[in-house]
Amino acid sequence: MRILVIEDERKVASFIQRGLEEERYIVETAADGELGLDLALNNHFDAIVLDVMLPKLDGYAVLQAIRGAGKVTPVIMLTARSTTEDRVQGLDMGADDYLAKPFHFEELAARLRSILRRSSTEKTTRLTCGELSLDLVTHFAYRNEKEIELTTKEYALLEYLMRNKDRILSRAMIMQHVWKHNFDPESNIIDVYIKRLRQKIEKPGQQQLIQSVRGVGYRMRDAVGIDDGTGDEDVE
Repeated sequence: MRILVIEDERKVASFIQRGLEEERYIVETAADGELGLDLALNNHFDAIVLDVMLPKLDGYAVLQAIRGAGKVTPVIMLTARSTTEDRVQGLDMGADDYLAKPFHFEELAARLRSILRRSSTEKTTRLTCGELSLDLVTHFAYRNEKEIELTTKEYALLEYLMRNKDRILSRAMIMQHVWKHNFDPESNIIDVYIKRLRQKIEKPGQQQLIQSVRGVGYRMRDAVGIDDGTGDEDVE
């Protein structure tokens, strides 16, 4: 999951970013409204954490522009102004939730999980693919109820694949969503992480779940074939 944090207070932005990254989110930050709006309109994010008091463009103007562009990305607004009128204004302009400063990170994380569930076709805290499951709250993966240890990048990659089960994902799409930067056709980092992920979730003799689509990318399916230990399952 990619989250955009638009917050001009450096300490607050760093606090939110560290906490979300510990929760296995991929996080980008912007310190003013103009930069935040540019990122929001020209990139895919699963949710946006948006401060109201921002330089250049305030949070309300940013939200209005996002919704005016037809973007339905879930937005949580943050503000030190906690009057009912402020909350009503933000919600009426298209915010999905509103959180007053100061706040506990645990509450922000819970509200973020809530709006992500509401915006997803998966109204659950657990994704499944065949015998594999991924708990979106604890961030643990399981196959046949056996826990699988994942690094932050492996978790982000697996979550992206599972949320898009049966859909072919290009390397460029995976790179932008999981690594936050443009795809370098000379890089094999995605293939390296796919191989690592396969070694953890697909043991010899088990059903394969990750399919290579030659020249394009990868897709996840409930069953691709039986793992013969090579980790290879290519289709044209």
